[in-house]
Amino acid sequence: MNITRILIDQATERPDQPAIVEARRRGERMLTFGQMAERSARAAALFSAAGLHKGDRVLVFQPMSIELYVALLAIFRLGLVATVLDPSAGRGHIEQCCGIARPRGFLGPSRAHLLRLFSRGLRRIERHFVTAGWAPAATRWSRLERLAPLHSITTCDSSHDALLTFTSGSTGAPKAAVRSHGFLLAQHDALAEAINLEPGEVDLATLPIFVLANLASGVTTVIPQGDLRRPGFIEPGPVLDQLLRHQVTRTVGSPALYDRLLQGARPAGGARGDRSKSCLGTLRKLYTGGAPVFPPLLHELRSAMPEGRVFVVYGSTEAEPIADLDWEEAQPADLDAMFAGKGLLVGRPVPQIDLRVVKNRWGEPLGTMSAREFDKLALPGGRAGEIVVSGSHVLSGYLNGVGDEETKFRVDGEVWHRTGDAGYLDSAGRLWLLGRAGAVIRDERGTIHPFAVECAATQLGWIQRSALARHNGERLLAVQLGPRAPADAERRVKETLPWAELDRVVKVPRVPVDRRHNAKIDYTALERVLERHGN
Repeated sequence: MNITRILIDQATERPDQPAIVEARRRGERMLTFGQMAERSARAAALFSAAGLHKGDRVLVFQPMSIELYVALLAIFRLGLVATVLDPSAGRGHIEQCCGIARPRGFLGPSRAHLLRLFSRGLRRIERHFVTAGWAPAATRWSRLERLAPLHSITTCDSSHDALLTFTSGSTGAPKAAVRSHGFLLAQHDALAEAINLEPGEVDLATLPIFVLANLASGVTTVIPQGDLRRPGFIEPGPVLDQLLRHQVTRTVGSPALYDRLLQGARPAGGARGDRSKSCLGTLRKLYTGGAPVFPPLLHELRSAMPEGRVFVVYGSTEAEPIADLDWEEAQPADLDAMFAGKGLLVGRPVPQIDLRVVKNRWGEPLGTMSAREFDKLALPGGRAGEIVVSGSHVLSGYLNGVGDEETKFRVDGEVWHRTGDAGYLDSAGRLWLLGRAGAVIRDERGTIHPFAVECAATQLGWIQRSALARHNGERLLAVQLGPRAPADAERRVKETLPWAELDRVVKVPRVPVDRRHNAKIDYTALERVLERHGN
């Protein structure tokens, strides 16, 4: 089934309900579900008139906007394949991805088309579409207004490619993740249940895949005002205004974004804990993930939503969602365990996924095995190891098999995905994360995991961020301190975490984080920081 069908069905059921509201420099723009369906049909006519056919790949350099989702609906409607990569990763990354995907179409605003001046791979693309402004030899997006809508939906079986995305390639050549129409439908079913999507709700969405889930569920999407590529630096004021103006009831996003919103809602000069009782307006459901979400932030979010609920969603690019946790269900004993170094609780695996914890062999291919061999590899509850998953919304492989050996293995023909995360299942079947499987520290004192220490360190409210690393043979905890940190911060940290047996606590100006969520520790960059500040 073509994923477009379930998206377009919402236009029939609620044609006049706002589908997407987008903030602009001057005011706002809104399209209803009916208008989205009509405009995407015209966009499909534009692509078809340009000679694009079923199976062709279209490279999309469009930020989160109404036009992005009009284009995606049109691409899916025609059986084309939306191809997405991060242009900020640099010219080399673009060239590699274009060489792998070989797209026939390129879509984006005029500033995206400037990249054609520097990229041979982009210049080789045959068809160009400019969504805003002007670009040489590019079809203007506004032309679709003069075309008759193409209401037909190309028939696609469940295995037909729909969406192609790329990994960063930071550890080698980028890998292309291919999502079929069947995969997107399965992912929608899992997301709709995990984050409890209900028609008529209004969602502040910051992650592109969740907007597709909203469109398929009859949920209105409000796109936040600001640069969503840097959620940890977004200006909170305009977004807080949007929450109130549009009576937003739910939101999904990075913990870095919500920390920024809380900062904007605190009284002038206030610190963590100084907040009004209703600073997050009309929100009733807040879902956060994509990076570790530690207890202090969850507590503050819960206090800022006196009539709402806060949820943690654990997943990855290849499997979203994997597990979820209603913070209301976390018990005092769970909090004590997190602060005592037992890891980070993320809840029960979602029903649509099969999850196991196996012996940590990260970096070593697992290959093909029988169910009996798999059972020997799997660990009982309470034992820490590598988290692996399988299911209909778990990516079964990368384009041309590049990268499969690192993250995939088969058990009696069934594909399993290695998340690269370490963790364990407790006696209640809940998942606890311990950090990256390749970041485990093993020395003469035993084994210690990053999240065990980093989560426990958050109980000291004056630590803004921390990161565990092994550097020059020592166990080091790099800490980024807040303005209210005591003079003897290093001693206080070691006294609070005696079980970690830290050699040293190193104060750094900033603990480096990832570019996408602004919340995951960038351990490679951390090594460089420690070279400067760790001696």
